[in-house]
Amino acid sequence: GEPHTLFSPFSFLELELFLTRSAFFARKPNYDRPNWFGVGLAFSTTAALWVLLFKQHNEDVMEYERRQKERHHKCTGCS
Repeated sequence: GEPHTLFSPFSFLELELFLTRSAFFARKPNYDRPNWFGVGLAFSTTAALWVLLFKQHNEDVMEYERRQKERHHKCTGCS
């Protein structure tokens, strides 16, 4: 038959499969050694989002109350 050269389409396909499989290899999670960086990042991000949400909520409540007073003041002023 035909000599199997390095540049045959079949070997290119094999090489491509090998590279894509080795580039994205999956490791089994090691539960004895947690990824503390990932854990810390997840918790700190969550905490930061809650703080931002709480601050925004307080600002919204203050703005709502200010507008309510303003509206009430206008209504009593014109009677």
